[in-house]
Amino acid sequence: MAIYFLNLKTFGRSTGGGAVSAAAYRAGERIRDERTGKTYDHSDRQDVLHKEIMLPDQFAVEEMSWAKDRGNLWNNAESAEVRRNARTAREYLVALPAELSPEARINLVAGFSRELVERYRFALDIAIHAPRDYPGSDPRNFHAHLLATTREVTSAGLGAKTTLEWNDTKRRQMGLGPAVSELLHVRERWAAAANTALEQEHLNARIDHRTLQAQGIDREPRPHIPRAAFEMERHGYHSVLAERIRAEYQARVEARLQRAALHEQPADTIKDPEEMAVQSWLRYRRAQQEQQPKSQEAIAKESALRWLRYRQAQKEAQGQGREEPEPAPVSRRTRTKDPDHSL
Repeated sequence: MAIYFLNLKTFGRSTGGGAVSAAAYRAGERIRDERTGKTYDHSDRQDVLHKEIMLPDQFAVEEMSWAKDRGNLWNNAESAEVRRNARTAREYLVALPAELSPEARINLVAGFSRELVERYRFALDIAIHAPRDYPGSDPRNFHAHLLATTREVTSAGLGAKTTLEWNDTKRRQMGLGPAVSELLHVRERWAAAANTALEQEHLNARIDHRTLQAQGIDREPRPHIPRAAFEMERHGYHSVLAERIRAEYQARVEARLQRAALHEQPADTIKDPEEMAVQSWLRYRRAQQEQQPKSQEAIAKESALRWLRYRQAQKEAQGQGREEPEPAPVSRRTRTKDPDHSL
């Protein structure tokens, strides 16, 4: 099932993340950071399916060799900044629909990337990755890293900061909306581009950038496990943070089920399949109550417990391959020294 995921993050000296390191890791190459003297060698990566550097169309007829060389481009991005807390790169991380063919995934990323490049005039370093091959990884986890310079590209080098880097005061002076409007625009454009690609492949799957509430879906958002906690569990360690996040999620789900038991919705107003299953359980328990009267509190509690057992059984079945598993959750707030925030 296609899922919506678009995450925007930044690389800067204040956070300890370098553009050269990020580029080397994502492209699976060996690049030396001229500013720090460190060499980052990720040439042994086997999961890089496609990589390219995209520039604005106005430079299509020019050689632009300085920008098409990955090491040179990102060393230029680092050397162009003098502030100690300078931001040197931005990244768009997107989940690619597994339903698409390999060629369609590349075309989707290329088309979306072209929109970004022409809108912001930056250089964009594109890397499409295959799903990781380790226990617990999702075989549908195709994704793309779009690493962008924070400065506009010129024929002579990197120029002024892009409009993405302007603060809201400057944006207002130039007649632009707040900076957050750029993220909202890009989120919407990614959904539109991905859905167009799915339609062209004659697939019924669709993604939606809107909130659950805006979509008319009445359920709790699924929990996001931070990368560090996820990696701890993947390597067999216990994560208190991950357990707490899951417990809080289950508590919210149970509270919602209890509210539903007290205020049952008409069946024709329920749009979410999960909520429809909840209402089915409630009708079943109401029939039991007519045979053997119980308190309303007992009904709500028993309904919630039965539903949680049902969901647990589904998860166990998924783990045994009887049903299609859900993608491993990833936090948008994750910040680790590993620059690859794979989905």
